[in-house]
Amino acid sequence: MPFDGRILSGVSVLAAVIEGGSFVKAAGLIGITDSGVSRAIGRLEARLGIRLLDRTTRSVMLTDEGRRFYEEVKPHLDAIENAAAVASGASSAVRGRLRVDIDPFFLPLVLAGKLGSFCDRYPELTVEFVSREHVADLVSEGIDLAVRFGQPRHSSLVSRKLIEAPILTVAAPSYLARHGRPGHPSELSAHRCLQFLDPHSGQPFEWEFIGAHETLLVATSGPLTFTDPKTMLEECVAGTGIGQIIGWGVRHLLDSGELIDLFPDWHGERFPLYAYHPSSKHPPAKVQAFLDFCVSVIQRL
Repeated sequence: MPFDGRILSGVSVLAAVIEGGSFVKAAGLIGITDSGVSRAIGRLEARLGIRLLDRTTRSVMLTDEGRRFYEEVKPHLDAIENAAAVASGASSAVRGRLRVDIDPFFLPLVLAGKLGSFCDRYPELTVEFVSREHVADLVSEGIDLAVRFGQPRHSSLVSRKLIEAPILTVAAPSYLARHGRPGHPSELSAHRCLQFLDPHSGQPFEWEFIGAHETLLVATSGPLTFTDPKTMLEECVAGTGIGQIIGWGVRHLLDSGELIDLFPDWHGERFPLYAYHPSSKHPPAKVQAFLDFCVSVIQRL
């Protein structure tokens, strides 16, 4: 098949459809009409001799053939985009749009209320946050960066450890007044402990304690299991049970006495925060600027 420049044009429209999730959003992204998007996809499908998309009234999804084709051409689109970024100065300028797949704990409990200074510093940049249990397919969903807790599980992505968070075991005074304060982590098996679900294993996280000379795994149980860390924290403050939480964004609760750090000598466990991006090349300035901001916020906590 001789090269046809219209294929490249059609592929760019296909990328917009995949990124936007619909023909309407794709039209807005690239500045043409909905019917123009439909015609471009139709011409590309006719030129390739395959059906690229399954379309319903509610969604647009790649067919198996479409996914294989897109996985082959997407790296070349990225290369063109990188070349254009270098030529336009975007590799060193913080501007445009940044899509971030962000941890559901990190955004509301660490970054919330502090993003205004980032917006003031980079007025030409807009940021869109996506929060979900698992890291999305960054390439197909047009996401520039993922920020997640836990060890890397995505061999196709470039990962970088940003920092490690301490794990605290906490309870409200009202809970301790009713049930007593455990004097040692091993006593937690007799207490109501709030569980948090590991999205990868589908089981609650184990309760690990690392002291100066000893590491313990303690079997805990309780009537409530959460996937939302903010709700679990609120139940902990309300006195529902004992919880293990990441020790960021809760200093005000400890200082005010709303929560008690039960085992200050067992803070050895750490939970790493990682950044992921899809390209092995140096991340664009907008990505680096956001990562630097995240680290600076953490260091002030």
